[in-house]
Amino acid sequence: MARSRLMIFDCDGVLVDSEPLAAKAYERVYERHGMPGVHGGIIAQCIGMKQSDIIVKIKELTGHQFPPAAAGDIWAETKLLFSEELKPTPGIAPFLSGLAGDRCVASSSSVERINHSLSVTGLSRFFGEAIFSSSMVRNGKPAPDIFLHAAEKMGAQPADCIVVEDSPFGVQGAVAAGMIAIGYTGGGHTYPEHGARLKAAGADFICADWHEVGRQLAGLGVPA
Repeated sequence: MARSRLMIFDCDGVLVDSEPLAAKAYERVYERHGMPGVHGGIIAQCIGMKQSDIIVKIKELTGHQFPPAAAGDIWAETKLLFSEELKPTPGIAPFLSGLAGDRCVASSSSVERINHSLSVTGLSRFFGEAIFSSSMVRNGKPAPDIFLHAAEKMGAQPADCIVVEDSPFGVQGAVAAGMIAIGYTGGGHTYPEHGARLKAAGADFICADWHEVGRQLAGLGVPA
């Protein structure tokens, strides 16, 4: 009998191809507040973090202190871009259609952003209310909190969970939670060293598309 597994998916850069759009939103908003120079290379170092941690990281990298009262501007700009341009990652809808067993989303983004992303891309139907955000736990990725929270709520043991992540921070969190980590490099923000960095973070497998994810899951006894 096949072992029951819980599939845990990151949202940004895994389910939806959002990272290039999110980086553009940060660039625009920082520029609008008189803080130029926050470019894609800087934002790339923040992938996998929640917004409050990204703002701290940008300050470390650039010296720019974003005004706390304007934090809502980042989501407003991001939401606008997502509504106009956000797409699912290539092949994810057919993959989810064929996936058996329980699945959920565990993301550093806010619940509102996750739900908007899934709605715009037509992926909401695959997850229902099985949506978990770092806003629900004390520590964001690379801490394991969000993954352990998701497993508990879904009634799964950490050792029976498989996480699909696109960021080193996310992979580190999954590994710290005692879960199998699949590093996904099929998003529009991927780069030549992407897979190697995910592997160095502890990913058990590196997959450039959903067909390869399916092959790895089959090897683990998960129908996909």
